[in-house]
Amino acid sequence: MKLLRSKTPAEDPVALPEVSDTVTVAARGAGWIPARVLEAGPDALLVAITVRAPEFSREQLETLKVEFSSARGRVRLRGTLTSQDAASPELIKLTSPRSVEVLQEREYVRIKSARPVVVYSVRDRMQIESYTVDVSGGGLLIAGPDTLKVGDRLDFQLTLTPGVTPVTGSGRVVRVDANGRRAIEFESISDLDRRRLVRFLFECQRSELRRGLEGDDRG
Repeated sequence: MKLLRSKTPAEDPVALPEVSDTVTVAARGAGWIPARVLEAGPDALLVAITVRAPEFSREQLETLKVEFSSARGRVRLRGTLTSQDAASPELIKLTSPRSVEVLQEREYVRIKSARPVVVYSVRDRMQIESYTVDVSGGGLLIAGPDTLKVGDRLDFQLTLTPGVTPVTGSGRVVRVDANGRRAIEFESISDLDRRRLVRFLFECQRSELRRGLEGDDRG
């Protein structure tokens, strides 16, 4: 999923996240921090940071954003910070939330394909071996693991064909589905590796079409 800036919010209003939705909170110099919506209304959002809560500076609070996934792409919200209680620093409340950016997802062919993938968490450089559930030119859906959280950045090595140099790059966990699978959005991948990946997707589609036609002939 490659991100492209879309229309301004005034031209195309967007929905807000719902209660229990996973979001990420970002402030200048603090990176992307996983959080969850506790309360949601037309005029306010209350989110809880799900890792050890940082102590934001005044400048960071002024630049704080909330990002979440909608049906149309990734949405970034700003608002007026009305509370960060010293007793509960993990709670962030925004009033008058508004969209400052809508990042639409460019459509890529996506296929179901189980391929070995090794990811390295940027946070602790832990090596994790897994496999893909589906693959596209813009990202991967992988089976677990539960050590990866929304917002985590990682490097990956994706083996398309045994014995052939893996496709490599970096990405970010943008979603965890109901089955615990992690959706990884590419942030950096070479043009050569993206072409290799797109060619692989095309060949998979062509093979599937060929099998379908052969099945029709036999029928």
